[in-house]
Amino acid sequence: ALITRIGYIQLIEGEILFEKLQLPMGKKNKKGYSTGVEVLEKLKDVHPIIEKLLEYRQIGKLNSTYVEGLIPCINENTHKIHSSFHQTVTATGRISSTDPNLQNIPTRNELGKNLRKVFIPEYNKTFIDADYSQIELRVLAHISNDEHMIDAFNKDEDIHKQVASKVFDTPMDEVTKEQRTRAKAVNFGIVYGISDFGLSEQLKIPRKEAKQYIEQYLSKYQGIKQFMEDIVETAKTEGYVETLFHRRRYIPEIKSNNYMVRQFGSRIAMNTPIQGTAADIMKLAMINVYKELQNKNLKSKIILQVHDELLIEAVEEEKEQVEKILKQEMENVIKLKVPLKIDIEENRQGQITIENLKRIREILLSFEAQYDGIANKKGKKLIKYKYKNERIDL
Repeated sequence: ALITRIGYIQLIEGEILFEKLQLPMGKKNKKGYSTGVEVLEKLKDVHPIIEKLLEYRQIGKLNSTYVEGLIPCINENTHKIHSSFHQTVTATGRISSTDPNLQNIPTRNELGKNLRKVFIPEYNKTFIDADYSQIELRVLAHISNDEHMIDAFNKDEDIHKQVASKVFDTPMDEVTKEQRTRAKAVNFGIVYGISDFGLSEQLKIPRKEAKQYIEQYLSKYQGIKQFMEDIVETAKTEGYVETLFHRRRYIPEIKSNNYMVRQFGSRIAMNTPIQGTAADIMKLAMINVYKELQNKNLKSKIILQVHDELLIEAVEEEKEQVEKILKQEMENVIKLKVPLKIDIEENRQGQITIENLKRIREILLSFEAQYDGIANKKGKKLIKYKYKNERIDL
């Protein structure tokens, strides 16, 4: 009953959590108590209701965005979903996707993986997914000229394991899973200019310990430390930073009178040459792959780009050629001090179908039923859509 009330009456979430259940960290504003994800994440271990509430919210978002939200996007003539892609929306230079956003379909949990199954390729075709392996860290190794990181990539070592070994002063073969996980967080956090506070929140460790990790990392990877210091000074002097391909991003924030804004500007300065160069590499790779597919008169097509991934709908008999083209063009688009590397996977999940969406919705409703009875006979609402000139009741 409690979960039912939370599901349907969001206005009293805060009252239930912080007044009735007397949970800590209740902060009240004009609209009531704050019950955002950041607040709830900190309360996960305090009461079992938090886990259920977070799961309920996730299910609701998946349902509204990727189940009910995708059906109206199906083109009546092609029976496919056609997203719009933009080159100049993101400040980093990454391509973005809208109407609908096909770059944001979750993959980390089982329900998100099931959602991807609503996409299937055309008859006698398959999907080939080419994903750059740790492209931002490879770009960081090149730009910073850090000897340890360059050495790890050139030897094809596990970069996160190497970092763990150096940060925790542990032999490579004795690095634990937890140490590797923490080193991975530091590795990717450095790319985004993470603070000790941010790292402590992410790893759920004391801020002092997080600060120690970052300091140990920068003491071992001197090239990266020097790059971070130099690029911030460049941004202050020139007012902008550049990618390896000389695409500029101006950073007025770095000269702000506000300390927090200046810190944000510093993080942008550190991140832009890395993420921006990775975005440039992907765009050039897409052009080269497209040209090669055309030059060889292949029927296979690029149909989706998701940050570091390129998805090809390949004709069955062209699969081997497509994989060779992807490897050749994506790994050789630019010569760095470390090799670019892609991972290729083949699957048959592609074009959307009403049957699959209906099945996913059944799964979502069954989850919701555990918490608020939304799928019971009296309360269940039929949502009507028009598809192929027929009314579909979900």
